[in-house]
Amino acid sequence: MNILEEIAAYAKTRVAEAKQHISTEELKEKALSMPKGDFSFEKALSKSGLSFICECKKASPSKGIIAEEFPYLDIAKEYEAAGADAISVLTEPKWFLGKNEYLKEISVEVDIPIIRKDFTVDEYMIYEAKVLGASAVLLIVSILSAEQIKKYIGICDELGLSALVECHDAAEIETAVSCGARIIGVSNRNLKDFSVDIELSKRLRDTVPNGITFVSESGVKGPDDIKLVKATGANAVLIGEALMRAEDKKEMLTRFKEIYDEN
Repeated sequence: MNILEEIAAYAKTRVAEAKQHISTEELKEKALSMPKGDFSFEKALSKSGLSFICECKKASPSKGIIAEEFPYLDIAKEYEAAGADAISVLTEPKWFLGKNEYLKEISVEVDIPIIRKDFTVDEYMIYEAKVLGASAVLLIVSILSAEQIKKYIGICDELGLSALVECHDAAEIETAVSCGARIIGVSNRNLKDFSVDIELSKRLRDTVPNGITFVSESGVKGPDDIKLVKATGANAVLIGEALMRAEDKKEMLTRFKEIYDEN
């Protein structure tokens, strides 16, 4: 198995274990009893110009530990203060050292929408995301069937959550469109081997129909990458490692916004 398949397989194990504590039916009932979301994540990405999704991430399979110290609440508040449009919170525990608690606690402390960044392999994880306080979930086309994607988008709609449907090639984008995706992200990082190609979003941009929000994910490290994202015509960009490694996250995000506005 490649690393993505390993992560997805482990996600299924995690779900099976979680169900031993709270059944799908019980979790679903809890999620549906909460106020329906207002799709705040996709609203945040629909503004004019470029929306910035900033990531809280302690580690990754390709880079190992990114943040030895991980004051996730302070980081999230700093992103919000810097003008981030949304926050991505990793909850995958083995390779990314994420925790559900990070998302739950951050959702209480910030007012901007949060996407649960995890490897959704079961509807259970969508109900879980809602209960934890997420505004959106990630659906990765390469680890899901078309039937699952359609079903999961439907569940998100019922809960008032947004679904960011992640693709890595034209065929996956075609699948996402056919399943009714309203937000499509192109990951510039190949999750099968973790190589990065920042030009991928540009090459695939025209395969995403007008009216669908387009997100360029991963690989943005500096000013030239922001210029490339702008040239791509993306509606939003997801930035993780560069911001996590920055000593002054607010300064970096402010600079990225200035570069976008200048060019």
